[in-house]
Amino acid sequence: MIASKKIALGILVSGSGTNLQAIIDAASREKINAEVKIVISDVLEAKALERARKHNTPAIVIERKSFESKKAFEQEIADTLKKHGVELVCLAGFMRIIGRTILDAFPNQIINIHPALLPSFPGLDAQKQAFDYGVKVSGATVHFVDEKTDHGPIICQVAVDVHEDDTVETLKARILKQEHRIYPEAIQLIAEGRVSINGRTVHISDQLPVISKSTTGY
Repeated sequence: MIASKKIALGILVSGSGTNLQAIIDAASREKINAEVKIVISDVLEAKALERARKHNTPAIVIERKSFESKKAFEQEIADTLKKHGVELVCLAGFMRIIGRTILDAFPNQIINIHPALLPSFPGLDAQKQAFDYGVKVSGATVHFVDEKTDHGPIICQVAVDVHEDDTVETLKARILKQEHRIYPEAIQLIAEGRVSINGRTVHISDQLPVISKSTTGY
């Protein structure tokens, strides 16, 4: 049973927003103890905005070109998140590197999902990177965000086998399905207060049950 107090989420997006949808769905079905308070896109045409508004979730656009500096751009995002009482910031296809302004405003309160088993294949087109490299196993990673690309401490990971007849697109689809599962799980672990960080190691307390079984064994 999900407790009554919900962690307030702010979601940063740039594109289609399928992971945003997974989070909204999990919250609306009370599978996670969380509520999406605000969705912010840096792209005016992002489909993720439509997804948010369809669920009556506040959604706004903050474009980089409207600001003289990255710092001013990030300050507007941070101020907006704070205004909506956000406690955990989730990147869901946000195509910008988070800088110190937002990091300082939300220390150890920003997470991201990446479609590869970090630290392998950070950056753009991770699924294609893995496929082209010829790996037999790829996957997805939820991690805390720091100043480097796809670098922060890892919260959870899930492995996805690469099949002999895979294409980049079929591999992407299977990884994405797992992203939609483990991102809400990671949010729930944080909402339950079970996550702590020691250096680069994320510790997960076993005092409360995980919302669903994971292949990662955490």
